[in-house]
Amino acid sequence: MEYTIRVGGEAGQGLQSIGSVLAKILSRYGFHVFTHQDYMSRIRGGHNFYQIRFADSPVTASRDQVDVLLALDMDTIEFHRQDLHAGGRIVYDAVSLGTKFSGQEFLDIPLARITEEKGADQIMVNSVAVGAILGLFGLDIEQFAVIIKSTMSDKGEGVIATNITVAQAGMDFVEQNYPDLDSFKVVKPKTKGQMLINGNQAIGLGALVSGCKFFAAYPMSPSTSIMQYMADKAQQYGIIVEQAEDEIAAINMALGASFGGVRAMTATSGGGFALMTEGVSLAGITETPVVIAEVQRPGPATGLPTRTEQGDLFCVLHGGHGEFPRVVLTPGTPEQAFQLTNKAFHLAEKYQIPVIIQSDQYLADTEWTFPGFDTKHLLNEDFRLRDQILKGMSSYKRYAQSDDGISPLAVPGTSRHLVAVDSDEHDEYGHIIEDAPTRIAMVEKRLHKKMPFIRQEIASPTYIGHQQAMVVLVAYGSTFGVLQEVYALLAKKHRIGMLHFTEVWPFPLVEKFDYVALLKQAAHTICVENNATGQFAKLMRMETGFEFSARINKYDGRPFLVDTLLGEINDHL
Repeated sequence: MEYTIRVGGEAGQGLQSIGSVLAKILSRYGFHVFTHQDYMSRIRGGHNFYQIRFADSPVTASRDQVDVLLALDMDTIEFHRQDLHAGGRIVYDAVSLGTKFSGQEFLDIPLARITEEKGADQIMVNSVAVGAILGLFGLDIEQFAVIIKSTMSDKGEGVIATNITVAQAGMDFVEQNYPDLDSFKVVKPKTKGQMLINGNQAIGLGALVSGCKFFAAYPMSPSTSIMQYMADKAQQYGIIVEQAEDEIAAINMALGASFGGVRAMTATSGGGFALMTEGVSLAGITETPVVIAEVQRPGPATGLPTRTEQGDLFCVLHGGHGEFPRVVLTPGTPEQAFQLTNKAFHLAEKYQIPVIIQSDQYLADTEWTFPGFDTKHLLNEDFRLRDQILKGMSSYKRYAQSDDGISPLAVPGTSRHLVAVDSDEHDEYGHIIEDAPTRIAMVEKRLHKKMPFIRQEIASPTYIGHQQAMVVLVAYGSTFGVLQEVYALLAKKHRIGMLHFTEVWPFPLVEKFDYVALLKQAAHTICVENNATGQFAKLMRMETGFEFSARINKYDGRPFLVDTLLGEINDHL
């Protein structure tokens, strides 16, 4: 059993509220849920939609065709009617849209009239719509009531009761006027409700469990909701959250907090990261730990602020002048975002480097259901010298030479020892130098000595499928979910495998898992990317010499959907 609901309308009509509430209800009833949004860069007007796919087994991507289209305006019917699955239904309000449709696929539900008859404010028409959709699927409004009571507790009992009343009225109307739609009726799973979480929330949660105590950022979609999440939790968990005047200030604030002894983070998108690059270099030469979430949107410049793309890979790999170590992690699911954010803090603190978590608008906004995240292997070791340990040292060199390139990282102001750092090249004490031998020694310390140890920390890509696959699909980052579903469909007919990278820099060692040999024995290797130039394919060739036999690139600002990608891969095969 699986269904897809698409809610369409103008910005400001409440379609996001409808979609979000429906997704929460379905997840709390125990269904597996996947959502994604398509919205324009404006507060009012334009055309947006919110898509929900729910099933009795895991779903990890969106499909092209929909079973129920909730149309809040005429554009939704015009743009999406052709995507309606055979037997699907379009829910609309003929009076509100000013048009009456006669096809059997149309369900005319007077959302505005029901709201008015119940004496409710017209803003509650969205609750009527939620009730109607629940009635269509034969579900009750129990969880809707729970959600309304939780989210509207400050509005008063009257507002809460009226919302529940109009939702029930919407449900009753469907059951009384469209009793022949039994094919849509679903049975609630016997499993308990599941956690519903998106990629940005997962990054924020990963930062919380990793002990992040300072977060600075300038709002830039699609990264902004990470800051909103951290701000929402700040008082409860003792975190300082600062909205900086720009991205230059944000990363420098994070570096200052890190120097002061706490775990620090910032978040931005491509344009903001471009401004941060001098700060990234500052972290490199001062060996100051910092975590940066770079949530991509299409560029160049302002690009498409609310759309998705994987166009910044080379930007984060090379952003910042000079040569110094960094790590780039590319999660493909919210759970991976949670785990890799924890790993980002661990590596940043252990090796005193900048670590970048690269996501994108698609992963940032898509909601997935999970029974829970695995927390057994979380890392939270304190690598800093504090209090009595630091006081007991006879001398302190911030950049002391060592076999692994890692120098003692002390918290300033907690002992008699001077903790000096400098953005100029420096000696072991942190004082400026210009002689060649010290320069060579410092570059070797922070780059050549550290890198072999950092490389050992990088996980191999995940492989799913036949060990002698004739076809191997390859991807990194947010395309994991859609590729996994396409792989499962193709595996019914082909000897196929899927290779997915979540840690791309330093590039994974083949000594741990020889993925290059796996690719070389396949007849067809296809790299799937949300960009125009195949940046990951180029990185693979640069690091391993391997060239893919085919590439599938999408760069219209929209994500891959299951049916479309399946068709493109079948065309190649």
